[in-house]
Amino acid sequence: MAKEILLVLAAISCLLVGSTAQPSHVVHIVGGAKGWFTPPNATFYDEWASRKKFTVGDKLMFLFHSSVYNIMQVTKEDFDSCDDRHVMNRWIIGPAFINLTQPGMHYYYDSIGLHCEAGQKLKINVTVGDHAIAASGAHVTTPKLIGLFGLFTYLAYLLFM
Repeated sequence: MAKEILLVLAAISCLLVGSTAQPSHVVHIVGGAKGWFTPPNATFYDEWASRKKFTVGDKLMFLFHSSVYNIMQVTKEDFDSCDDRHVMNRWIIGPAFINLTQPGMHYYYDSIGLHCEAGQKLKINVTVGDHAIAASGAHVTTPKLIGLFGLFTYLAYLLFM
């Protein structure tokens, strides 16, 4: 229960700090209050992502314990088969922050054990949103404090859990 409370506090902190900058980018805590873990069912992360809008400039925050979980960014084919032939990126130290810099489909999964086969995988469609004005020459900033609040909450979780 304390874990969920700390993760919710991290999400609220991100929203509060993020709301002070215009245009604001969103920090998505993957899995919400549950974080990045082996889910109770194979559709958990699909259901979580279906309630979100991901745009260029947003960030994904994966909250996980290093050596227990990881993240691999892969192709659609590798995602579908939980294979690692075409790994694009890998994060092994949690928490991990991923900047969404390109529109299109993005595929992530946990490659430890049978986590991917159990449904610990995330696919998202990143779009060019209203705040992706950078292409027009405007300067877009994202407050650095957004990630810091989430990081501090995660560190508190590690200390007290």
